[in-house]
Amino acid sequence: MKVHHLNCGTLCPFGGRLISGEGGLIGGAELVCHCLLIEAGGSLVLVDTGFGTEDAAHPYKRLGVAFTSAVRAQPKPETAAIARVRELGLDPADVSHIVCTHLDLDHAGGLPDFPDAEVHVFAPEEPAAMHPSLPDRARYRSSHFEHGPRFVAHEVDGDTWNGFESIRLLPGVDAEIALIPLVGHSPGHMGIAVRDEGGWMLHCGDAYFHRNQMADPPDCPSALRAFQSVMAADRSARHRNERRLHRLAGDSSAEVRLFCSHDPVELERMRA
Repeated sequence: MKVHHLNCGTLCPFGGRLISGEGGLIGGAELVCHCLLIEAGGSLVLVDTGFGTEDAAHPYKRLGVAFTSAVRAQPKPETAAIARVRELGLDPADVSHIVCTHLDLDHAGGLPDFPDAEVHVFAPEEPAAMHPSLPDRARYRSSHFEHGPRFVAHEVDGDTWNGFESIRLLPGVDAEIALIPLVGHSPGHMGIAVRDEGGWMLHCGDAYFHRNQMADPPDCPSALRAFQSVMAADRSARHRNERRLHRLAGDSSAEVRLFCSHDPVELERMRA
């Protein structure tokens, strides 16, 4: 098994250190869309997709004017997941499974590029995305689901992983992958635990946004803290799961490498 850490989209919102935690107040920060490509035997498994090729071609139409302008989204054809797969010398047709931390537009935009893949989600996320409330239509873009994704909705089944509820995934695939419900940011948000030769890693999605939230003491740039609060479907659940992840990050006996979706420093750490 081999795990590739990919950036499948860049966001450049204004705000400087209020977002990045460093630098000046003026200017843009850089956020990434940290996705995984897992080579598991004869199969390829994607964890999140970032932005897709159609998002790059028509960003305002596909992602919405408000989102694209506010975060200065930079979807590009060469950073779409399908292009990243080809860049590695692999065939996108071999992507048989996509595991989504959740279905927000910057995590599920590439789904139409892989129409034949099974799309694995935590059960509460599918109805939230397929039948969004009026406010949630900005985060769940109908254009990302028009092709009819082959959703596979998973329920909690009693397994545990490092003290978290866990759902075993893909028993027929040559990879140890577990879905870890981390609801709060969205109704069906989850982390994805993957075991490689270095032990366990946990893709935490948007359960937190900045590496210092897992530091001791924890901290978060003020603009990101406000964004997390505004976007949370369940603020108390989000805070509770962030605290649980912080305890896990500080538990040296667990030996789990944690990272989130949008921190560029964490992306480079995991690549290294």
